[in-house]
Amino acid sequence: MVPAHMTLFHALPGDNEVTIGRELDAVCRRRGAFGLEATGLRSLGRGVAVAFRSAELVSLRQELAREWRDWLTPQDSARIAPHVTVQNKVAPDAARALLRELEHGFQPFRARAEGLSLWRYLGGPWEPVRRFRFGG
Repeated sequence: MVPAHMTLFHALPGDNEVTIGRELDAVCRRRGAFGLEATGLRSLGRGVAVAFRSAELVSLRQELAREWRDWLTPQDSARIAPHVTVQNKVAPDAARALLRELEHGFQPFRARAEGLSLWRYLGGPWEPVRRFRFGG
């Protein structure tokens, strides 16, 4: 299990982990924490997500994508749609039911991005590698 998060990249090359870590450390030291705005709910077809808006997040991801452009998969080269997944990999009927249920009480809210985390995929489970706080 991975805690609630926004995925910026899905598949960075593990053999470049040291270089990736150095870049994340440098980028996070230069930035302070920033705001995120939860704007609504989004269907994932087989799940539900909370959609977010943040110019700072988009800018940060674009900066990293430019740096890592030669490593990125087509999925990671695409434009980001920031979200936090609430439910995933369920039957479409179950996803639609949860979306309807959540829509009744959803209120937009603000959150704060405090840093980034790097994870390693182990063929099923995920392993945390390192956390990088904004502002060092």
